[in-house]
Amino acid sequence: MAQELAGDVWHPNPDHESEAGVSRLMKHLGIADFDALYRFSIDEPSRYWAGVNSFCGVVWSKPYDRFMDLTDGPEFPRWFVGGELNWVDSILHRANDKMQADRPAIIAENEAGEIAAVSYAELKRQVEAFASGLIKLGIRPGDRIGLLMESGIEAVVSLLAIPYIGAIVVPLFSGFEVDAVCSRLSAAGARAIIGTSVFYRRGRPVETRRTLAEAAARLPAVEFLILKSGGDRSVLGSNVVNWRELLTEPPPGTSARRMTANDPFMIIFTSGTTGKPKGIVHTHGGFPIKVVHDATIFYDLREGDRFLWPADMGWVAGPIFAAATLMRGATMICYDGAPDAPDWSRVSRMVERHQVTHLGVSPTLIRGLAAHEAEACAGDVHSIRIMITSGEAIAPEHFNWLRRTFGHGTAPLINYTGGTEASGALLSSVIVKPIRPAGFNTVSPGISAFVASGDGTRLVGSVGELAVAAPFLGMTQAFWEDRERYLDTYWRSVPGLWVHGDLAIEEADGHFFLLGRSDDTIKVAGKRLGPAEVEDVLLEMPEISEAAAIGIEDAAKGQRLVVFVVPAPDAPLPKTFPAQVSDYVAQRLGRAFRPSVVHVIGSLPKTRSSKVMRRVLRNIYTGSPPGDLSSLDNPASIEEIERLRAG
Repeated sequence: MAQELAGDVWHPNPDHESEAGVSRLMKHLGIADFDALYRFSIDEPSRYWAGVNSFCGVVWSKPYDRFMDLTDGPEFPRWFVGGELNWVDSILHRANDKMQADRPAIIAENEAGEIAAVSYAELKRQVEAFASGLIKLGIRPGDRIGLLMESGIEAVVSLLAIPYIGAIVVPLFSGFEVDAVCSRLSAAGARAIIGTSVFYRRGRPVETRRTLAEAAARLPAVEFLILKSGGDRSVLGSNVVNWRELLTEPPPGTSARRMTANDPFMIIFTSGTTGKPKGIVHTHGGFPIKVVHDATIFYDLREGDRFLWPADMGWVAGPIFAAATLMRGATMICYDGAPDAPDWSRVSRMVERHQVTHLGVSPTLIRGLAAHEAEACAGDVHSIRIMITSGEAIAPEHFNWLRRTFGHGTAPLINYTGGTEASGALLSSVIVKPIRPAGFNTVSPGISAFVASGDGTRLVGSVGELAVAAPFLGMTQAFWEDRERYLDTYWRSVPGLWVHGDLAIEEADGHFFLLGRSDDTIKVAGKRLGPAEVEDVLLEMPEISEAAAIGIEDAAKGQRLVVFVVPAPDAPLPKTFPAQVSDYVAQRLGRAFRPSVVHVIGSLPKTRSSKVMRRVLRNIYTGSPPGDLSSLDNPASIEEIERLRAG
């Protein structure tokens, strides 16, 4: 299986081409190569998705009659019409297979080094027991249930038990304060909250019970607060239910509630800079089937594999991680903690300890690991077969660093982008084709995505908007109780196209590259570029560990470029360093893109999932309202930017 790096391009070997999940799906469908598979998925979607359902073992209670119904228009498709399923059955059925029942479904580790595990059989017992407790408490199909828990067994059991009974889960970021919790649960009309009383980060307690108790008190519709104890913290109190005491033996013959394919099971809110958060609605026959498809085609995830993805259950990566791993019969390796606790060796030590085959990492985590290479690479990572990165654009040097170190020069790194609204990938890479650093070697099968100009024309070799020409399985059903805002957000900027909000470029060889969000676009003297293009150049400088680029209004040029850089640990910086940075950008991108100002700062504003909040950075720096700060992880960064503006 040894695989040489040809230049900086990863190339598949014969084992990849014959044994990969995507290759086995092609064989199942009688298709010879990946390009033909993609064409088949677009030309004959009904046959394609029927093949995906059968190959991936999706469990249906009642077969569907039609793949798609566009009676309400392409913006509001209905999928698998006439069919009934509860997507959780596609996980729990593995407990009935003697070969799979005792396989670990979840292995959970926390910062203190405590490890717990459940098999597929035990996972089924716990999901059914917790679902039974919810029913006895009075939770009904269609009720919305907030879920704020650290990554671990109880979080996954809760995530599955809620849709098991036909209710709707509302995942919440573990770092939210009370206002952010209230805004989302109020918008969803939540009837209950499931949460944790306390968890720990770098050894310090994060007291979530107070946040959730105050939110429950503020929201008249919330009748139940269900808390899991943490450490020595009890969950006693009026109107508080103990999570473990809710586990109840279900009546004989209990089964998951049968739902239609278009019944919602999850409302997950995105965090915007203006207006209220958007409630993305996902259904039993959309999100899970798109996710298991992607896990097969892009992750090459198989029964018995072990997948570590340090993902917060409150962002879409958490439910994707759970659905992908468990629907494929693999093992989730959940980590509740900081990646540098007790030091930066944590991730590689976990890879070694749990023999991880699949590693999911964000670009920001990669940068952190790379800045502490000696510690980060202390563990043996040779069990890794595939790595996945998502969440934001990644610089080629960090892409290659991960391949060289954690990928031991042989494992492919899959770039994956789509987002909360798409259930999974719009663009990704398959391991049966070459992969360029930081690139995507394909559009996801079943999706007619391309780079579009402002009038909807396809662009090759030029920067444009990532757009989709037709409805696709996995797209949000709409925004919760707000169809007009959904149409305004995706469908009305270029009539007839779903415009995703990402800047991208498609090269002549079919590779795509992301250049940042389109609303972060910088336009200097009529010349447009994405922030990632500037940031990639900045990160080539060894003295810089992190960077952000923003456009500031300028009377002469329209906008001027301002950059913020975080120095690498222990990097000695001369007083002339900002000028050196400015010169370097001008040399790499052209004089027109010379930054007007370079600020050296201690940290960039980021979410807990490590995305740089460029719009918040821009708004505070220019004295505008900062927008939604509910997902901000490091408030001190805001104070530093405010001091820069004042100075």
